[in-house]
Amino acid sequence: MNILMVGDIVGKPGRAAFLQGVNRLKAEGRVDFVIACGENAAAGRGPTLEMAQSLLSAGADVVTLGDHAWDAKEMVAGIDLEPRIIRPENFSKGAPGKGWVRVDTPEGELIVIQLIGRVFMQPNYDCPFRAIDRLLSPAMKLGKAIFVDFHGEASSERMAMGRYLDGRVSAVFGTHTHCQTSDETIFPNGTAYITDLGMTGPKESILGREIEPVLKKFTTGVPQKFNVAKGSPTLEGALVNVDMKTGKALTIERLRMAL
Repeated sequence: MNILMVGDIVGKPGRAAFLQGVNRLKAEGRVDFVIACGENAAAGRGPTLEMAQSLLSAGADVVTLGDHAWDAKEMVAGIDLEPRIIRPENFSKGAPGKGWVRVDTPEGELIVIQLIGRVFMQPNYDCPFRAIDRLLSPAMKLGKAIFVDFHGEASSERMAMGRYLDGRVSAVFGTHTHCQTSDETIFPNGTAYITDLGMTGPKESILGREIEPVLKKFTTGVPQKFNVAKGSPTLEGALVNVDMKTGKALTIERLRMAL
């Protein structure tokens, strides 16, 4: 089964690139299931429930969030209405929504989990390693095909999670930094890994934002308004082929599509 994992969708250009890119890949028969990080889909901020649902309508099977999950009040109130929109599992226990979802496919059940890192992030997140151990305990009976979105800042923490989960899940993929890495690999025990999927959004930008205000902030220290950049977008992510019977990844291919 071919799983497409899409890097952070940024603003309207990112949403347009996602729709166009996913439709093309599905038409080519390259994709059976889509996991999309919708973290920055609303003008670079966390999406409303309606916007996240529009990503599902555009081709996503599961939408993950991240540290911007609660930017929109509508998401706080509505995330429990759509199980295919998930936020990090290691958010506080009182947070709305869930950190994982089980989806039935023609080839069997597929589990998508999201975790969030703690290094250089908010200090009040629960431990992601303990959180994933709880989910992967025999009592949970999650099955074989498990994909983990690790939303984090530090490459070392994401790499550590990938190694920690080798042989226990099908894939671990990083989101959040918007910079695609070239370290896609399959670890010795069958887990596909990439430190960061990259960004789905405007190519001529700095992490999806207009270039000049970001440069001015760095060169003067004066706060600026960071609008989402315009222009031709790019879809970035990775394709993983997984054996649904064993949960082992067979191949991983880094993806970058100019649209």
